[in-house]
Amino acid sequence: MEETSREIHSFRTRIGDAVIVFVCLIIAVICLLPMVNLLARSLSGTDYLVKHEVYLWPKGLNFEAYTTVLSDAKYIRAFFWTVILTAICTVASLTMSTICAFPLIFAQLKGRKVINMFITITMFFNAGTIPNYLLMQKLNLLDNPLVLIVPGVLSVYNMIILRSFFYGVPDSLRESAEMDGASYFTVLTKIYIPLSKPVLATLALFYAVGRWNGYSDALMYMKDKDYYPLQLLLYNILNNINQVEVATQEGFSSPGLQESLKAAIVMFSTIPILCIYPGLQKYFIQGVTLGAVKE
Repeated sequence: MEETSREIHSFRTRIGDAVIVFVCLIIAVICLLPMVNLLARSLSGTDYLVKHEVYLWPKGLNFEAYTTVLSDAKYIRAFFWTVILTAICTVASLTMSTICAFPLIFAQLKGRKVINMFITITMFFNAGTIPNYLLMQKLNLLDNPLVLIVPGVLSVYNMIILRSFFYGVPDSLRESAEMDGASYFTVLTKIYIPLSKPVLATLALFYAVGRWNGYSDALMYMKDKDYYPLQLLLYNILNNINQVEVATQEGFSSPGLQESLKAAIVMFSTIPILCIYPGLQKYFIQGVTLGAVKE
């Protein structure tokens, strides 16, 4: 009887696993279809694009769109500037998050509750676009590359995630290090940061993706096109691509090429950030489960 019950339970488990796998595959396919369609459009001939005959497989294989992108100096310049900007912002944001989160775990910190309250308030209230613009103007940051780094250098939400992880580090580790004469900086760099690799990798991914995809701050604060990030360049092209004068300026010779070039630019700006995920996947899975119940 017990064996029959175990077999039934095992069969139900296999059925449940199969259903979960099937649902995950469906979700994965739904997520991949837009990317596959974009890739097919970027590699297809203009005649097929004009006739709307391209779906999931390229027709009339054509690399003209990628040749146009890779041979244009402004795309390459925007790409490398965005890579540099993303790297700087990620490192700066992780540094700020760490040095802000670490002091807040000490119970003896005077005014800790008040500081936490003010930090939390900033998550729900914002001065607005015009006051922020006037502030950047007063700080002489308009049309300055620093305006793409300084205002968004710290995310309160991400800092709270890191602070919550620091709370989970046993106090005994810190106390034993302090008894051996370790300074606060030593405790942070030798104990907390090495133990925080999963959450730091997760936050690095959040910061990097946010900066790579960001364009609104550059749209509002930057006029110098040499410092346009790739996403703002893409935004401007996609907004103006149907205008004849812009199409001529950008080297478009036909509506089909316009569609192919739009797809190629989107792929050109998306693939680099996607390449980061495999390297951080292990840490990302650990990081997003930090709040799970521990045995």
